[in-house]
Amino acid sequence: YIGALGARVICDNIPGLVNKQRQLCQRYPDIMQSVGEGAKEWIRECQHQFRHHRWNCSTLDRDHTVFGRVMLRSSREAAFVYAISSAGVVYAITRACSQGDLKACGCDPLKRGRSKDERGEFDWGGCSDNINYGIRFAKAFVDAKEKKVKDARALMNLHNNRCGRMAVKRFLKLECKCHGVSGSCTLRTCWLAMSDFRKTGDYLRKKYNGAIQVTMNQDGTGFTVANKNFRKPTKTDLVYFENSPDYCVMDKSAGSLGTAGRVCNKMSRGTDGCEVMCCGRGYDTTRVTRVTKCECKFHWCCAVRCKECEDAVDVHTCKAPKRAEWLDQT
Repeated sequence: YIGALGARVICDNIPGLVNKQRQLCQRYPDIMQSVGEGAKEWIRECQHQFRHHRWNCSTLDRDHTVFGRVMLRSSREAAFVYAISSAGVVYAITRACSQGDLKACGCDPLKRGRSKDERGEFDWGGCSDNINYGIRFAKAFVDAKEKKVKDARALMNLHNNRCGRMAVKRFLKLECKCHGVSGSCTLRTCWLAMSDFRKTGDYLRKKYNGAIQVTMNQDGTGFTVANKNFRKPTKTDLVYFENSPDYCVMDKSAGSLGTAGRVCNKMSRGTDGCEVMCCGRGYDTTRVTRVTKCECKFHWCCAVRCKECEDAVDVHTCKAPKRAEWLDQT
């Protein structure tokens, strides 16, 4: 598709790119395809992590800038979005390198010869994920936008972008194959591989929970904590400037679609419960028929046959705010 249309045409039509990003896009059109795949992956992961919350990442699906960034407010949700999107780009590029999809990179060229771990010596073999290439490209491409402006928000974004990149590297694991008589591990061949992206998502979600509110220091080069009782942020902490809105009603600048129409759990007292999710507006109940597999039996050999059962269940959805209330907020 890119070959047929020409990289220049494609790159000129991606909204929201700055010059440096456009140049990288034209030079490495195959990598841009991986970046696009990465965007889909991190949005899915973001929506998984926040599926039971008022803010559930759904605004990001509807935005057409290159990373779906509608987060104008410098909230902890924005911190998470920048970190997970940056991680998604690293992950997608690194994976494409290992799969041989890109001209510019392949397996990690430094993982050659012998090495050792706590189990003893091993030979580098197989295809080690070239995470350093993924990190370098993601840094050059994603950070380019923030380097155009020297303000507090750009500094916050750069910090959170870095957290995301490093989170992927954190979950590299050594995978080995044993050689020797009947599989005994007298000789091992090993390679470094990325873990499933879910691990990065879970880790960044914990960082979101412990994100640190900061203000700019006086010379504008770094952060100080907004509340002196909290510890200083480290390089692995997410940072944000502004408190989050409640996400109850639609507010485009906050990246909120509101919770009207969201499904809630009547029995839960948590964030997915109707009381919290619907922001006290109440909920509508609809009876729907669901078809599920039931009475499954194993037949020798080798099939499982099930019946289809229908049952009626109540689905609870949040009421919309009253018109006047909604207009005040938008």
